[in-house]
Amino acid sequence: MQNVYKVQLPVFEGPLDLLLDLIEQRKLLINDVSLAKVTDDYLAHIKEEGGFSLPGAAQFILVASTLLLIKSRSLLPSLALTEEEEGSIEDLERRLMLYKKMKDLSAGVQGLFGKEIIFFRESSHSMVPVFTPTKEITKEGILSAIQNVLRTLPKKELIPQLIVRTVVSLEEMIENLMGRMANALNMSFKEFSENAKGDVSQVIVGFLAMLELVKRGIISVKQDNHFEDIEMSTKL
Repeated sequence: MQNVYKVQLPVFEGPLDLLLDLIEQRKLLINDVSLAKVTDDYLAHIKEEGGFSLPGAAQFILVASTLLLIKSRSLLPSLALTEEEEGSIEDLERRLMLYKKMKDLSAGVQGLFGKEIIFFRESSHSMVPVFTPTKEITKEGILSAIQNVLRTLPKKELIPQLIVRTVVSLEEMIENLMGRMANALNMSFKEFSENAKGDVSQVIVGFLAMLELVKRGIISVKQDNHFEDIEMSTKL
């Protein structure tokens, strides 16, 4: 059995679910939480455990998605979204609420185990035979029928193993972007993301790095229309 992953940050130490609850209850600021460190620590936890369970990974992805959504909104509260983007966010929020509700219900069901029995067996009674095989039914015939059923069952398919790759940390991506902007002064986000080579995780971390530099007042960004490239420039 794998150990439960616990977050260890300067402002918080404990389960990932509790971190999300504190942020949603506004008892902890999302800007005080380094999502890059949370991700790096989780990957290190997986490596230390020698693998991961599918339910545990699904839980981490859902909670991390919520934290990423909250942090993106806090960094750019006035960001205008298209109707399709708003629908995607609302769909994600519905899925996360459903996941949380199912988890709470499962915890309640689990708490019932080991308590008083809520149903009782009937008192012992005489066994009445309900089936008596005829002489035509033989051991060989039953064996043949079982083999026919087994032949119709679908064959076992091997599921390919999931390879976990280490993602560049947010701090490293911020330093990379600051270095590029110091030399170029002006650059598009597409140009900055060329080194990602189609790696979605790298692009996401790069986008968070850009938002962080906007928040710090180091760079400014401009986008003429939705879905067009974002132009970044250094503030002089």
